[in-house]
Amino acid sequence: MTKQISKWKQNFFMIWSGQAVSLITSAILQMSMIFYLTEKTQSAMFLSMASLVAFLPYAVFGPAIGVLVDRYDRKKIMIGADLIIAAAAAIMAFISLYMELPVWVVMTVLFIRSIGTAFHSPALSAVIPLLVPEEQLTKCAGYSQSLQSISYIISPVAAAFLYSVWELNVIISMDVLGAVIACMMVALVRIPKLNLKQQSLKRNFMLDMKEGFLVLKENKGLFALMLIGTLYMFVYMPINALYPLVSMKYFDGTPMHVSITEIAYASGMLAGGLLLGVFGKFKKQITLITASIFMMGGSLSISGLLPSNGFIFFVLCCVIMGLSVPFYSGVQMALFQENIKPEYLGRVFSLTGSIISLAMPLGLIISGFFADRIGVNHWFLMSGIIIIGIAIICPLVTSIRRLE
Repeated sequence: MTKQISKWKQNFFMIWSGQAVSLITSAILQMSMIFYLTEKTQSAMFLSMASLVAFLPYAVFGPAIGVLVDRYDRKKIMIGADLIIAAAAAIMAFISLYMELPVWVVMTVLFIRSIGTAFHSPALSAVIPLLVPEEQLTKCAGYSQSLQSISYIISPVAAAFLYSVWELNVIISMDVLGAVIACMMVALVRIPKLNLKQQSLKRNFMLDMKEGFLVLKENKGLFALMLIGTLYMFVYMPINALYPLVSMKYFDGTPMHVSITEIAYASGMLAGGLLLGVFGKFKKQITLITASIFMMGGSLSISGLLPSNGFIFFVLCCVIMGLSVPFYSGVQMALFQENIKPEYLGRVFSLTGSIISLAMPLGLIISGFFADRIGVNHWFLMSGIIIIGIAIICPLVTSIRRLE
């Protein structure tokens, strides 16, 4: 028994360590590419386009990619996705040796990397339940959230330093190495294969895609939770783009103040992920998700009410916002992994990711429109009140409450 326990831990942390290296090197490269585009174009339009190509493939192709993740060997998909990302980066590094990188090359590589991520993310999320006992899924989600937080903290500082002392092609090479290490770690782990019958591979592709949606819809609690989560992300995600504006315009800060808020948020997120990882399984999962949404809404509302000299209190609010995130996203992911059969997880995770990705740009347009007209601090307050409303609604939905 002890041997079995240690085995799943060994497999999980082997994949986790490889992903840690790859995630951090990728985040550093991503930030360096933003620095490069800013330096070369000095154009908000190009930066907006770069953000668009970073999530567009997931938004558009997510449901179709989910079918492929469920049809074929997820281990090979993860390795293949990482190798494609590494190959695109390697080609960019090679081009940069002979000429200054054209903007279109950087955009193309961002697009290819996004496609790779669109395959890799649902495959990884669908693989974890095959390795980890059900009662440990929330813990593992906490560790994954912690890893993401660490990359948020390290990447901006590391990218700023490395970009100033290294050529871009050296940073690209570092990311290629990170991807190769991640592939090697995945290759060393024995991942159980799903019992996919040959005839299932010959089924209609659109039927398989529809089946992923129907499986999610049949679980009324998870389906309602996804809809509420989409509304939550629609309101909350655009706020991320407004942190620099509220720090510099409303609180009359500098880029250093922006960095402080980003680090405060990521530190709170790291603390939340570690708490989730240490304490693991919670009986009242919906209560935890509701509390997390309420913490986010309350912190945003307080931020919107602060006077212009209250920056230090805004930093504390950022810590609380970050702290709340793992208790929403980590617990929600564990709920999906516990309640959906493994053979459908690729489609379900791709579908939910696609819906949220489609909601984000509309939310960005609306938040930008209103923030410019009523003031960014007032938009923080309005967003916080709406999110508190979402927190109140969540446990009132009978099908969601039954998930506990």
